[in-house]
Amino acid sequence: MHLTYLAIGLCAGVLSGLFGIGGGVLIVPALMLVAKMSPIEAIATSLGSLLLPVGALGAYEYYKNGHVNVIASLLVALGLLVGAYFGARWAQTLSPVQMKRAFALFLVIVAARMWFTAGRAG
Repeated sequence: MHLTYLAIGLCAGVLSGLFGIGGGVLIVPALMLVAKMSPIEAIATSLGSLLLPVGALGAYEYYKNGHVNVIASLLVALGLLVGAYFGARWAQTLSPVQMKRAFALFLVIVAARMWFTAGRAG
């Protein structure tokens, strides 16, 4: 499972570098769909991975209530660090039209996946 968390962070990092997105758009759905976390654990773990400085207070509140998976948060953060670099490099090679279309396609795929798995446990 550790490699799954690292891969989620890496993908989030690449997409963050490409499109400026991460937590709510990619990490939370990925933790729910791929790592099979509950929505509250996914949100808390995402905040934990984005801890400094963005999610510190929110992550602490979730942590106090036992919802943050600390190991997953650290591994996602490591993936974000590396992935953001490669995503930013990739973005430099794309035209504005390619960027806009790629981002729109990504959002449709994530939305469809969330919609069709909404009734499933986890």
